[in-house]
Amino acid sequence: MRGFFTVEGRKLSYLDFGGPGAPLLALHGHYNEASAFAPLAEALAPRWRVIALDQRGHGESDRAESYGRDDYVADVDAFHRHLGIGPAPVLGHSLGGMNAYQYAGRHPDRVTALVVEDIGAVVNCDWSFTTSLPRHAPSRDALASALGAAAPYLECSFRQSKDGWGFSFDTDDTVASQKALNGDHWKDWVSVDCPTLLIHGTRSDELTAAHAREMITRRAGQARLAELPAGHVVHHDAQAEFAAVVSNFLSEPG
Repeated sequence: MRGFFTVEGRKLSYLDFGGPGAPLLALHGHYNEASAFAPLAEALAPRWRVIALDQRGHGESDRAESYGRDDYVADVDAFHRHLGIGPAPVLGHSLGGMNAYQYAGRHPDRVTALVVEDIGAVVNCDWSFTTSLPRHAPSRDALASALGAAAPYLECSFRQSKDGWGFSFDTDDTVASQKALNGDHWKDWVSVDCPTLLIHGTRSDELTAAHAREMITRRAGQARLAELPAGHVVHHDAQAEFAAVVSNFLSEPG
């Protein structure tokens, strides 16, 4: 089920995958949207009811004037409060992973457990891939062909418009968002006090194994690391393994 709510006049969209399970909030990464979590929602049902946000500038949510760290965290807080579900676990990938751990650190009473997928506490994002993306293509197949091996990771965001086929996100907005993602965020990471699972793709070009282990060390006793044979988008490259480690982690007594 798709739902909508407004924050300061901006529309935000989300997908509630439904079911009788306990709510799990999910936050996607750049180039994606809520629908990217459909396979995970199916794998975690019926124990968990995944509710995924189309973050600002993505999916069916409105574009925004700003894509700063505080902006994204405020959206997550508004999303959570709109749902009226009380404290819940939060999962996020990449951009969504940082949004998730910053939200958990700043609103500890709202997050019961945290899953962070392949993003560090220090980020040095390269947006050259973003600026190389085709703005439009004459057909869906042409857009996929132009993307090559990256197509399966972006296809949930394909959209048709009067100009042909493009994306549900804007290239310039994405660059602004990636620039705002960069920096040292150790203060937010170490401020999280709920049980945390950090998932690292062993072939990731975003998070190194050394940095992932340092993140666990700095949260001694509160965080654990799962390393899976995948690139940066672990939930895509290792769907079954990703769902299994998330399910096992969330099912443990708090």
